[in-house]
Amino acid sequence: MYDIIIIGCGTAGMTAAIYARRSGKSVLLLEAESIGGQVAVTPKVENFPGFGEISGSELADKLLDHATSLGADIELEKVTSIKKLGDRHFSVTGEYNSYECKAVIIASGAKPRHINVEGEDELVGNGVSYCAVCDGAFFKNEDVALIGDANTALIYTLQLSSLCRKVYLLTLFDRFFGEQELVDAVKQKSNVEIHHNLALTKFIKDGDSLAGLEMLNKESGDIETYAVKGCFISIGQVPDNKAFADIVNLDEKGYIIADESCCTSTEGIFVAGDCRTKKIRQLTTAASDGAIAALAANSYIDRVVRPVV
Repeated sequence: MYDIIIIGCGTAGMTAAIYARRSGKSVLLLEAESIGGQVAVTPKVENFPGFGEISGSELADKLLDHATSLGADIELEKVTSIKKLGDRHFSVTGEYNSYECKAVIIASGAKPRHINVEGEDELVGNGVSYCAVCDGAFFKNEDVALIGDANTALIYTLQLSSLCRKVYLLTLFDRFFGEQELVDAVKQKSNVEIHHNLALTKFIKDGDSLAGLEMLNKESGDIETYAVKGCFISIGQVPDNKAFADIVNLDEKGYIIADESCCTSTEGIFVAGDCRTKKIRQLTTAASDGAIAALAANSYIDRVVRPVV
């Protein structure tokens, strides 16, 4: 039995592991997909204290090395449920194994939001992507579109501009919602065309592959067509908390309800990072949540669990 099981191996989860191990607790990290979460596919991080500039993958590696050097265990496994075992322990079940612990920290992060236009799912891998870092190289010297208006969309546009012949940056509103420095950098790229007030209405196919986009101009009411072989969608994130809906309270958008204490509706279960209700979702706030959740879990074990074991 572990003292603490942490679900998710992103910035929040690995920070939680570091603080939990520093408090002398045994720790198991469970990760469903890739170590590092969203940061692992971020080409450049400039807002993490202590690093003027670092790649996301390098930062993820440093966090993992730190956690494992302190003795945290890690398994690649998707968690399917959390169950209470009596009043003091939990069973965390994955696709292949079950594990027992005294406290749980959910740090499952969030996933890219889909745009929900017909044909989207069928075109994933055939022209539609949510990650320019992962798939941008497949469209070298091609024309592509990027749908989005915030920081990630701007970062992806900059990366694509160095690979692709032309990048159409298409936004739903009449402005950007990212950092001005990124907006200015995008506007300086000669092969980036910015078009505002557009809503995607149709994916144009050529066989099984993407051939273009039909966009509704919300100002004029006209349909505009963009001939592109790649479409990168960057319109935000959604949490993946369905597996936990029967043991912690979720809000209407699926986020785990918790304040800055990182305590959930169930005693002994804590939450950290992008999967919880919060206003600011940044690497620094994820790390903060991880530390707070780990210290709260440590206090809970010492106060509630160990006195009766």
